[in-house]
Amino acid sequence: MIKNAITLLVLVTAATALAAPIEFNFKDPKGVNNVVFKTDAPLESINGTASGISGTVTFDPENPSATKGKIIVAANSLHVGNPTMKEHLHGEMWMNVAKFPEIAFELGSLRNVKTEANITTADAVGTLTVKGVTKEITTPVKLTYLKDKLQQRMPGKKGDLLVVRSNFVIKRSDFGINAGKGEDKVSNEIDLSLSVAGTAPR
Repeated sequence: MIKNAITLLVLVTAATALAAPIEFNFKDPKGVNNVVFKTDAPLESINGTASGISGTVTFDPENPSATKGKIIVAANSLHVGNPTMKEHLHGEMWMNVAKFPEIAFELGSLRNVKTEANITTADAVGTLTVKGVTKEITTPVKLTYLKDKLQQRMPGKKGDLLVVRSNFVIKRSDFGINAGKGEDKVSNEIDLSLSVAGTAPR
């Protein structure tokens, strides 16, 4: 009887360990993680990137719908090719990166979750904070869980990867980004494409 109880306890403990959520860190020392942004106005089409990504996401491969986390973008990592344009972008009228150093998305819940093999698609509901203004948004998201693949990205390290992809649109007027100004060159709508991978060493 005691032996059976011990065996049951070991099995339960092992199952619990296997089902435990995994915390993924999105601060990427390689600088590969990025957000691409684009505005397409009548006079100009502007493309840029941001690579200062950090944050953590807790993901359970056995229960993807329970995913929680926060992704942060360093505002001063926003980059466009034209130096003058970049200076304006970082300035007070636009992103004011000195006063508002972070852009952040905090996940509240996943809806319409569908998982096939190691890929989960869903609608991510959460809050987006840009230039000190916080709005609730819903955006499609794709989560790819790559078990034991960390060493392929970071040689010599064992662990897992979580790849997050999302494309969505925001309006700069919603976040006080020089609202109503210069829309012949910078459209009110900004297309955003998130492409990041989080690491979970072990």
